[in-house]
Parts: sequence; structure tokens; C-alpha cells
Amino acid sequence: MSQEPRQAPGPDDGDRTVGDPCYGRRGFLVAGSAVAAGLFFSGGTAPAAAVEAGEPAGSAAAAEKAADDQVARILRRIRAPRFPDRWFDITRYGAVGDDATDCTAAIRAAIRACHEAGGGHVLVPAGDFRTGAIHLLSGVDLHLAEGSRLAFSQDPAAYLPVVPTRYEGTECYNYSALVYAYRQRDIAVTGAGVLDGRADATHWWDWTGGPPPNESPDKTLLLTMAADGVPVEQRVFGAGHYLRPNLLQFNRCENVLLDGITVKDSPMWNIHPVLCRNVTVRRVVVDSPHGPNNDGIDPESCTDVLIEGCTISTGDDCIAFKAGKDADGRRVNVPTRYAVVRDCEMADGNGGVTIGSETTGGVSDVFVRDCRMSSPRLERAIRIKSNPQRGGTIANFDVRRVTVGQAADSVVEIVLNYANVTAGDFPPDLHGITISHLTAAGAPRALNLLGLATDPLRDIRLHACRLDGMEEENSIQYVERLRLDQVWINGVRVDN
Repeated sequence: MSQEPRQAPGPDDGDRTVGDPCYGRRGFLVAGSAVAAGLFFSGGTAPAAAVEAGEPAGSAAAAEKAADDQVARILRRIRAPRFPDRWFDITRYGAVGDDATDCTAAIRAAIRACHEAGGGHVLVPAGDFRTGAIHLLSGVDLHLAEGSRLAFSQDPAAYLPVVPTRYEGTECYNYSALVYAYRQRDIAVTGAGVLDGRADATHWWDWTGGPPPNESPDKTLLLTMAADGVPVEQRVFGAGHYLRPNLLQFNRCENVLLDGITVKDSPMWNIHPVLCRNVTVRRVVVDSPHGPNNDGIDPESCTDVLIEGCTISTGDDCIAFKAGKDADGRRVNVPTRYAVVRDCEMADGNGGVTIGSETTGGVSDVFVRDCRMSSPRLERAIRIKSNPQRGGTIANFDVRRVTVGQAADSVVEIVLNYANVTAGDFPPDLHGITISHLTAAGAPRALNLLGLATDPLRDIRLHACRLDGMEEENSIQYVERLRLDQVWINGVRVDN
């Protein structure tokens, strides 16, 4: 960005004077090669559609076409798995939908029979089926009929023995996810039924704080093991430890489909594909707004991901793209790349669509289209978070046609001081962020952009965006080449 602040062009220039040179309601603070800005505009009226582009129209159109072409290439590669027309009803293997009988063995037997027959559908009919851990095998679609509910045990022992997993970006052996697959291909969970994790204040969620037992010592131990290079096989948790499992985790799998199901009240993250390829999450409802760290959908170190038509309300981020954490993330060093999110609705959550905070392997080529986000408990709509201990390249994140009703903090937040960490040997390389055709109706502020003095954010572009009902000044510090093009805040054009 230019070292000199420049007002947005247009007939109202006379009303857009630079105020206080240090931090004005209509001014910039310039420091070295990075820019810190405070922008807050009120009053005035913007036209229904912004005109007079701040850059050549062909340039914006060419960039949008290039992004559309890349989305098309990604979508051509993603193919949902298909299954033979064989059906294995779990009630034929002894399951009883009375909300009392333990159906774990029956469900496992049906999955094994389906797999050994060459694949097909394991049917969960209408009813309430109590179960422990469910492990999917290749070729199996776990299909939940309308009116069915898998009610997962609240006993941690039901998720033993331990399995290879990733806990907040670090590999270990821990409790199985409630639905789990490891090194399988062509697997699915489909239908109109419900997967109920049954976590609450006295089961699973109570491990997050307060008096012991809680997860804090185990989280510290796991990170120390990873930093010290302890082999993954020796990082064994599970019984006697307090690292919560995910509701659904698919680890090192290929050709994964989730379609139509409702998931609720997970012990931790709800849907967590990790180190997977070709993942489709379609028409899924995530109803988990009350639990701690109850992220909705968290693809981690995955390639070719489609998330579409989902409705998400969580106690943490709605969708979060991740790629491993710190020392262990550098050891594995696998990025998340080539992902499309489209036609989704987000309500409660810390972020609508998020990258991070586990960014160590890198996250790139993520495209968000035609999503709607609004809740008094939605903190941010678009969020990127990392810090100089995480590292990784975060690039080519392209957001278009997002409608935000209400947000509780910033509409767009991109920060490199996550968890108040501002020093480290692995600063992220964050650049190439484009947000276009985004509208917002109300929030405390439009933008919270915070790089570091030694590691600025670079090449962030907002195009054809309108943000109304903003109550406070933007917070913009240590950003290079921030481009505002046809951007209106509270009715005033703020192009630079």
C-alpha cells in the first residue's frame, strides 16, 4: 500500500477529510512499511450498487474468472462415493431402538457384514439406538432413516481401546471418535437421522475447566511430547486422561460423504476429516451451540473438500480449515487445499468460515460462495487466526456473495496474535485474501486486521462490499497492500 493515506474518490470527497493523524475516525496511522488504520464512517447515503470502480473493471473481472475456473476444476475432481444396492438392517443383528439396549455390537456386526459382502448400506431404522464407538469400514454407507437416532454413550470407556487420532492439530492415541474411520475408502454417513453425542455439563464438557479432572495437564503434556519428538505411538492417552474425542472423525481416508444427517452435542469438534482426500459434506445440520470447542466442520490437512447446503450453529467456529499445530504440524507438514464452501447458513459460533488457528501445514485455495450468516452470538463472519508459533502459508482465500445479518464482533477478522502470542520462530505467511460482494447489516466493526510488526498481512482486497450498521472504528495494523475497491461503510465509500 502507498505510504500516503488517500481518500476514497467521488463527489463526497469534501466530507472525507483526514482527521487525527495518529488515529482518526477518518484517518490512517502509517508506520514503516506496514499500515495501521482506523476507519469509521457514519452518515451519507451509498447508491444501491457501487459504481466507479477503483481499479480497471477488466482486472476485477479477470480475477473473478480465474477464481471461478479454479472452483470448477476442484468440483470436477470431487466425486461422492457410490455404494452397491445391498442393505444391512442393524435390527437383524440384534439392535433394538428402545433408547436403552446397548446396540454397539449389533451395529459393528452389520458394518462388518456389509464390508465383507463388498459394500452397501447399513440401515439404522426409525428408533433410538444406544451405542458406543462406531468404526466404519471401506465400502460402507451408514444410513440413518428418518426418525432414527444414534444416542452415544456418555461413558468414556465406550470409546476404548485408543485409536490413532489428531487432537487440536497434534497426533496421538486417544479415545475413539464416536464415529471413526482409519485408512478406509468409499465411506459415508447419510440419511435424515440424528447422531446425538449427548455431551453436557456433566459429561465430556466438564473436562474443559474448573477443578480436576480437566484436560489442561494432558494438553500441555501432549504438546511437550510433540515438541520433544516423542514418537506418536508413545503419546498414549485415553483411560485416566481427559482429551475429549470428536463426534465424527475420518483419519487418512479417501472418498468420504456426509449427506443429510443432523449431528448434535459433540464432546468436542463435531465433524473432523483429517488427512483425507475427496470429502463431501452436504445438507448436514450441526446443532451444537452450547458446548466448548464444539466446532461444526473442521477439515484438517485435507485435499479436495466440498461443503454445501449445510446449516450450522455451534459453540465455536462453524467451519474451520486447519493443517496441524506447531512442532507436530511441521513434522507431518500436510496442507489443507482445494476446498469449496457454498450455500451454507451459519448462526451461533465464534466464526462463520474460519482458517486456523492450527495453520502449520498451510491452508490455500479455499473458496466461499453464497453463504448466509447471522446471530447475536455469531462473533465474526469471516475469520483467519494464527500466530508466530504456528507458521504455515495461508493464501488464495476467496470469499464471494456472503450475506451477514448480525455479528457480535467484527464482520471480517484476520489476526496473527491468536491466544495473545506475538513472538515465535515460525511466523505465518498470510497473503492473497479476496472478499467480494459481501454485505452486512450490523456489527460493532467491519474490519479487524492485525498483522505483526515483523510479519505483516499482505495483499488483502475487499471488492464491492457494503457494510452497514457498524458501531465502532475499524482496527487495522501492520497490513501491506490493503485494497478497498467499491467498499461502503455506513453509507460512505472508503476506497483507497
